[in-house]
This record gives sequence, structure tokens and C-alpha cells, in this order.
Amino acid sequence: MTDHDLIVLGGGTGNQVAAAAADMGMDTALVERGLLGGTCLNRGCNPSKKLIHRADIAETVRHADEFGIEASVDGIAFSEIVDDVIETVTEAAEEKARRARNRSNLTFYQTEGRFVGPHEVEVDSNDGPGGDRLAAETIVLAGGSRPMIPDSIDGTHETPYLTSDEALRLDTLPDRLVVVGGGYIAVEMSHFFSQVGSDVTIVGRGDALVAREDAAIAARLTDAYREKHELHLGFEATAIADEDGERVVTAESEGGEEINVRGDRLLIATGRKPNSDVWNVSAADIETDEKGFVKTDEYLRTSVDGVYAMGDIAGNYMFKHSGDNEAKYVVENAVRGNERPVEYPGMAHAIFGSPQVASLGQNEGDLDEGVVYEVGTCAYDDTALGVALRNEGGFAKAIVGSGGEVLGCHIIGPEASTMIHEVSTAVAAGADAELIAETIHVHPAISEVVQGAFRDACNVAPSGL
Repeated sequence: MTDHDLIVLGGGTGNQVAAAAADMGMDTALVERGLLGGTCLNRGCNPSKKLIHRADIAETVRHADEFGIEASVDGIAFSEIVDDVIETVTEAAEEKARRARNRSNLTFYQTEGRFVGPHEVEVDSNDGPGGDRLAAETIVLAGGSRPMIPDSIDGTHETPYLTSDEALRLDTLPDRLVVVGGGYIAVEMSHFFSQVGSDVTIVGRGDALVAREDAAIAARLTDAYREKHELHLGFEATAIADEDGERVVTAESEGGEEINVRGDRLLIATGRKPNSDVWNVSAADIETDEKGFVKTDEYLRTSVDGVYAMGDIAGNYMFKHSGDNEAKYVVENAVRGNERPVEYPGMAHAIFGSPQVASLGQNEGDLDEGVVYEVGTCAYDDTALGVALRNEGGFAKAIVGSGGEVLGCHIIGPEASTMIHEVSTAVAAGADAELIAETIHVHPAISEVVQGAFRDACNVAPSGL
């Protein structure tokens, strides 16, 4: 048995907590079975957005003629692009590991680990099971999540398929890719593969893509994707099969209609699930909800005294930026001994498809009955630079309460992921909707789309000829 002051399980955002504890002189253990940096650095945000940036460039070139510029995409070095991205993120992960091994007061266990008691963790040796047992009064569980494969799909044990983990590291571009799912991963990966040369077919059980977004945003994105991809929405995948090297997806509508969709490769992008089972949290008597997410209170404490949880495995939000935010509070509460309830001021998220989507706060359909509010919209085409971008259908939508509070903001169009931060910062600072509407914006910056939506909601839009 090896005793530590603090054990951190998971080397994604959890490595921030481990580093802070070690810097404060605590004898700290960090347990991570894979590369440091977690899903975001190695299998998620970083590699996917680096790849998507290439797709954005290819799409821009393909549409250059709309601006009077003759250009064409004559070739895409797919394997070289993927190799470059993976090499970059792998070097970053390995550098994190080097720093972890050289950091004072920190022991890095790069191996499998699992709870064997409320304050005991078993770690494997480098050769497999039979390693050491670690003990600490304080443990931080930052164990992440993994792709979820529905049990309702037959044939997953016999048929080769990709998850987002493997799709980001393919060395050969599929001619025809079938994507099962309609959420943000399906949307982003479909954009990437289609723009680098694959014919993409999407099979989604909802009537719209990204159905958790505001209904108007989801409808616009679905329309845009229908122009570029073959969509089969309202169909739930029931089986997959391999027929002579071809992937076949069988899907059924609620009304009983059945379809078969074929492709060279198959990507199942139906969401993610917490790794609570992998870390064997039941052995520590840590409570989870019906989906397996670890239950936490406002201080990110679990049901076991001295054990905290953060990031995807806690399920408060499943974003890297929310995990980074939670890490600050865990450092305060678990490492420094303070009592600060976690807050998420101005929490927003983005989907890096084409067009981009960004969202903050509540959707119009999620508002409680009886809530009095105003909705304001502004199309990209209603602004000077928006017209120049030739972005048909892009818009911002502001939802404002009767007291002027910002209830929500939703954007679809170029640079949406950047523009949402204007609203995020305003909300975090306690500003109301009218202040956003009246703030002087650079003309003709694209951010005037956001201002226009808030001016419309607050009825302060300027008039003119």
C-alpha cells in the first residue's frame, strides 16, 4: 500500500488538479491509462477541430467562384493531413507526460486503475494486473467518457465500425461513409469527411439534426446539410452488417418503414457515456445516476466523504471548457480546503460543422410555461459584412426576459463559435440585454449580427431609409 495526500484519477482536465496539488507540496498521485490530455487533446476537440479547419479551407475554395475568384480543389492529401494532426497532438500529450514524470511531489501512474474501496485505488503494473494499491483521504475522479454504442443495434459485435476515436485517425479516406447519429459529433464528422472527398449519408432518429439546439437553429442546420449530404432522418438504426466488405445499416421509422443504407465505412456517433464503470466506482460506494454519471453536490463532492468528481464523468456539462472551469473549483475545495460552490457564468457551447452553431442559455422551447420573454433575430444578410459573406440563412436569435435578462442566445453561420463570446462575457459580467444592444460595435464587423438580434429583442433597432 502506498499512501498519498491526494489521488487524481484521469489525466485529461484532472491533470490541472494534480499539478496544482503538487505545486502546493502535496504528495500527489496521477493515474491515467492512456495519453495525458484525455479525450479533448487526443481523441476529441483538438484533433477534430484541426481536421475540420482543413475541411473549412476546402469548402471555401470550392465556393470561390461565388466571389468572382477562379479556384479549384485539385487534390487533398488525406493521410498526410491526418498524420500531421495526430503527430501534433501526440507530441503535446507526450510532453505533458514528461512534465508529469519530472514534477516534484507528483507520481504519475500511466496504467489501468480502479477503486477497490472508498479511499483505495488499485493500479496495474506496466506488465498488467498485480501492481500497487494507493490510498488517500482525498481523491478526485476526473475519469472522462467514451463513445456510446446502443444495445438496440444488432450486429455491433460482428461488424467493423468506427467511433469518433478511430474516425479521427483513419489513414485511408472512405469513398462512401455512413454516419449513424444526429448530434454534434455526427454533424462535425460529416462536414469533415464530405469536404475532403467522401460521399456521406447520415441516418438519425430525430426529425432534425442537433435536435437539442433551439428548434429554429436545428431546422436551419438540417436544411443546410440536406443540400450537401444524403439524410435519412426519423429512422433509428436497428442493425448493422458486413456484406462482402460493404457496411450495411438497417434502420426503421416510427411508422415501420425500413431502409438499408450502404457504405465503405460506418461511423457510429450516437453520444458518449461516463467511464464510471471502468473506474469501478461501485467498489467505493460512490453514487451514480441511472445513466452512470457520478452524482455531485454544488461543491463537486460525491456521496463519499473526501471524494470529488469533475468533467464528463460527473455529467454537469460535457465540454472541455466546463471541465476546465470545474478544475478551478476542485483545486479550491479539495486541494486548498476552501468551500466554493461551482458556478458556470456565461456557459456556452459550439458545434464546428458547416454552418457553425453556437448557443448559450435556454432554447425557446425549454422555457417554462408562463415565462414572459421577447425574441429578436438578425440575419447575416441584414449586416454589411454578412452580405459579403454570401451566407444564406445564417442568423442570430436573442431570447430576452421581461426584466431585460438574457435568457438565451443562439447563432448559426460563419464564426458563430467566436461571436457567442460577446454574449457569454456580458452574461458573466451581469449585463442585461439592452447593454449588449447599445454597446458600440465596430462596423462592419460580423458581430453586428449579434447586436442586431438584441436590438430587435429590446425594440431599439435603428430606423432609416
